[in-house]
Amino acid sequence: MPNKIIVLSGPVASGKSTLTQKLVSRFGFRTIKTRELIRILKPEVPSERQRLQEAGETLDRETGGRWVSRALEELLASDDEHVSVVIDSARLKEQIDAIRSAYGPVVTHVHLTAPIQDLNQRYENRQSPLGESPSYDVVQADPTEAKVESLQECADVVIDTRRNSGDDVFERVASRLRLYGSGITQLVDVIVGGQYGSEGKGNIVAFLAPEYDVLLRVGGPNAGHTVYDEPEKAVFRHLPSGSTRAGRAILVIGPGAAIWLPELQAEITRHEIEPDRLKIDPNAILIEQEDRDREAELRKTIASTAQGVGQAAIRKIMRTDAKPPVRLARVEGSLAPYIRPTCEILEDAYAKGKRILLEGTQGTLLSIHHGFYPHVTSRDTTASGTLAEAGIPPTRVRKTVMICRTYPIRVGGPSGPMGAEISWDEVAARSGIDVSKLLEAEKTTTTKTQRRVSEFSWSDVRRAAVLNGPTDIALTFADYLSLKNREARRFDQLTPETIQYIEELERVAGAPVSLIATRFHWRNIIDRRRW
Repeated sequence: MPNKIIVLSGPVASGKSTLTQKLVSRFGFRTIKTRELIRILKPEVPSERQRLQEAGETLDRETGGRWVSRALEELLASDDEHVSVVIDSARLKEQIDAIRSAYGPVVTHVHLTAPIQDLNQRYENRQSPLGESPSYDVVQADPTEAKVESLQECADVVIDTRRNSGDDVFERVASRLRLYGSGITQLVDVIVGGQYGSEGKGNIVAFLAPEYDVLLRVGGPNAGHTVYDEPEKAVFRHLPSGSTRAGRAILVIGPGAAIWLPELQAEITRHEIEPDRLKIDPNAILIEQEDRDREAELRKTIASTAQGVGQAAIRKIMRTDAKPPVRLARVEGSLAPYIRPTCEILEDAYAKGKRILLEGTQGTLLSIHHGFYPHVTSRDTTASGTLAEAGIPPTRVRKTVMICRTYPIRVGGPSGPMGAEISWDEVAARSGIDVSKLLEAEKTTTTKTQRRVSEFSWSDVRRAAVLNGPTDIALTFADYLSLKNREARRFDQLTPETIQYIEELERVAGAPVSLIATRFHWRNIIDRRRW
């Protein structure tokens, strides 16, 4: 039994072929054209509209219109039982009744119509593989074709294609058939940094990634997310951090992303990502070398990573006045195999109940709107900003995980205010970790600059919690509280001081600490989730 059968009817040039093509392209429907069924049953009939119409009428007289249903059953006998079919098209009520009798409630009859003057004009302009009749008057002279508009009386859906574009027709039919699913299901989990970036988002995302069907990332190459791997760690500046941990997941770079093409191409090659896995939104902007050059001075004034993300954003906002002109991902030939609108991927995922992990970049307190201006980044890094860049409505969100590290950091240099600043020597003395190892580890992923470090700021975390409304907290760098935490595999094995710290964090953030990273290793997460 097929999953769905759409039977189309309507006069020639009413838009049936356009709707069919969209159903095939978007939802993988199988097209069955009645003219092809005629050629199977009567192979001697030439591919000319008038001769096919005559052959169809002969079959109708011989079978009472049941020939379409019978041929369909034969054709589908060896197909996957979950196939969805669009039949283009039925011309008699008896044909439709026979299909309904054979397949019952999976059948939906859609009738397309338009005023005669529009049909005439479309027919004159159409290109068809059939040998067409010389005029629309000749088409209408066929007795069956002349009565085809009467089928709207028995149709489930009737659409006037003069008043609806091809996209409108498609959306109405897809929604009628619930191809997008019904209702709003919370299928999206969001990962967001709760401080100034470098909270360890990459490792948390990589840990969670195998549980998801779609991994989506926004932001740009000014954020490098690091994931434990052997023989050396993996760094992701464009691709989702779980790309290699979740080998079957679809990878998506969203419309709000900024792409430095050489780095993206290098990542695709390095991680052996095939085009059938990676989808890039056509509206993601490409960073130009001039963008990077213009940001060089920002290294001195606000310790920017100078990756060109901010300048690219300025050009996108300026639109037609931008210099150099804006290039979006859709115009870059080398990206053509990967281009697909993120909204389509998300709609497919929603309809099929697939789980989506949205990976934010940088940290909440670097938000251009909510951070300590001007020592901020060029975008909104909160959960809501990340959702907007991806094109996901808040009603789709199930969990928001805010990641905090035990000792917040900022990029070295004039990068702006933070909590009570301390030295790495102090962290080493408290934790028991060799200071040289800390200094080596605490260099920025993108620019290799030594990081500044401060005491944990409870007020900053509370502010980030207010902005993000997290359902869960992931605490990273637990070993910076005590080297002994590296040996913990369960919550009760953490040091008593660490457990007290976590309990207070839960009170301040108003959310449970569900994930705890104890070291940079394959087995580095204590998972306390209830989801």
